[in-house]
Amino acid sequence: MAEQNLNELQKVRRNKLKDLQDAGKNPFEITKYDVTHHSMEIKDHYEELEGQEVTVAGRMMFKRVMGKASFCNIQDLQGKIQAYVARDEIGQDSYKDFKKYDAGDIIGIKGTVFKTKTGEISIHAAEVVLLSKSLQILPEKFHGLTDTDTRYRQRYVDLIMNPEVKDTFIKRSKILSAIRKYLDGQGFMEVETPMLVANAGGAAARPFVTHSNALGEDFKLRISLELYLKRLIVGGLERVYEIGRVFRNEGVDTRHNPEFTLMELYQAYTDYNGMMDLTENLYRHVAQEVLGTTTIVYNGIEMDLSKPFERITMVDAVKKYSGVDFSTVETLEEARALADEHHVEYEARHKRGDILNLFFEEFVEEHLIQPTFVMDHPIEISPLTKKKPEDPNYVERFEFFMNGWEMANAYSELNDPIDQRERFKAQEELLAQGDEEANTTDDDFLNALDIGMPPTGGIGFGIDRMCMLLTDSAAIRDVLLFPTMKSLDK
Repeated sequence: MAEQNLNELQKVRRNKLKDLQDAGKNPFEITKYDVTHHSMEIKDHYEELEGQEVTVAGRMMFKRVMGKASFCNIQDLQGKIQAYVARDEIGQDSYKDFKKYDAGDIIGIKGTVFKTKTGEISIHAAEVVLLSKSLQILPEKFHGLTDTDTRYRQRYVDLIMNPEVKDTFIKRSKILSAIRKYLDGQGFMEVETPMLVANAGGAAARPFVTHSNALGEDFKLRISLELYLKRLIVGGLERVYEIGRVFRNEGVDTRHNPEFTLMELYQAYTDYNGMMDLTENLYRHVAQEVLGTTTIVYNGIEMDLSKPFERITMVDAVKKYSGVDFSTVETLEEARALADEHHVEYEARHKRGDILNLFFEEFVEEHLIQPTFVMDHPIEISPLTKKKPEDPNYVERFEFFMNGWEMANAYSELNDPIDQRERFKAQEELLAQGDEEANTTDDDFLNALDIGMPPTGGIGFGIDRMCMLLTDSAAIRDVLLFPTMKSLDK
């Protein structure tokens, strides 16, 4: 019955549109409307705008007709503002048309700013124009749009009905702007690199595969930005960054979407210590610019960016939270025995360093709430990173954690082409053993390293997770305008 009523309401709206078109008042023929002000701008500057003429436009969310005069609410980018519409002011024909407008219609209003008897800042309309007819019914006023699946699929309705959603995405835009402002001020150059690649390297992830009809060969969607940005360091662009979409053919959960936004930056003549300093300063700058404070509150938990971020090695972190000291573990057999003892599952291909990392994931990550750099990873899980000179079993790498999440991953970049060739060879062996996330050899990248790459620090930031933290959003889909969704007909 409810669906039948909905269809009837939609028919009524289409009939209203036809009547307008037959009367030569087709709203879809209007090409522009000169807006002078937005809702919050009028409210914030009422003293200087009182009695002045303004023109606003937006979606009519509410209308109350009271004989010869009516009230309506119009919603624009900034919020809502009330308009008082009187027949004697806008004319009998216009008022007759106005009374037929529906919630959801987009209208323009020209009039003077005033306060009602109840003190509400409003616009006394001299002109009301229908700019677009809404043929669909918006969700019911009091319950709104609450079903999360529908919200993600119909983000345009979500933005209309839930003002906090619009605020989230406005804040996301400010986050990106603040990142660019900081990096540009540090002498970094923003660049763009290919999304379609012959070799999807730079991360441990399974790529999407596609085919070029023109070239007659398969390509992959990039899983990382790393290898092309390093080529630019070789070419002499000493500080580069890119903010762009990457694609990983893997699971979907509250922190993972197959298509997401990654930022990577590379700086010549520095190392992972320089990347730690940059990360601290960048996070503080962005939080201050966007939130006006260096204290982030997520799900009721405060994270303080004002203090120096904690720095701890992976070995020390595992020892702190599991009691196992991998600095005394010399053989794979010892590592496997400890894993069995602590019920840490591993695969036959896993080496000592892999098992250390499994301990870290099992026992440590959830405790890293305050900003923390976890440093010096095992070489087995870091194929593109410089070895630590004093201990070649470990590399100069860190992962940045907040709220128990990995927020960034950084290296002192491997620039030894001979070593890199051997690392790629080891990755190829893992691929042959069934590891679908292993890297394949990139001969052109090796050629670039043969040309010569200076000592370089590099880092990758998960932009979506940063946005989740700074907007107190529960899931990655809440900070992606159009998250990846399964088709309704599947």
